[in-house]
Formats: sequence, C-alpha cells, structure tokens
Amino acid sequence: MASRSNRASVPEAKGALDQFKYEVANEIGVPLSDGYNGNLTSRQNGSVGGYMVKKMIEAQERQMAGK
Repeated sequence: MASRSNRASVPEAKGALDQFKYEVANEIGVPLSDGYNGNLTSRQNGSVGGYMVKKMIEAQERQMAGK
C-alpha cells in the first residue's frame, strides 16, 4: 500500500497555493480565515478544494490547447 503524506511535493509552491485557496474561497463566498476554520462545514471546505482543482484543470487545458 502506498504511503500518503501531507507534505508539498514542491515546497516553494505552498505560498502560491495558499493565496490561490483564499482567492477561490472569496470567489465562491466561503468565509475562510487564516488559521483555524473549524466553524466551517465539510461542504464549505470541500467546495474550496474542489473549485481549486477545477480551476487548475481548466488552466492546464487552456495551456495545452495553446490559448
């Protein structure tokens, strides 16, 4: 079984991903704050991550299409 880790593959990308996370949360209206966010529902937190993935896939598809 493969071992999973919560470490970033590219540690230098952590700051950019954090900034992206807050931008996405703001776009979709999730009140994400710096630090503890235990007051948010799993659905709210999951929607931030899901939308981040969606936007990253769209950006990669545009790049691959040469746009």
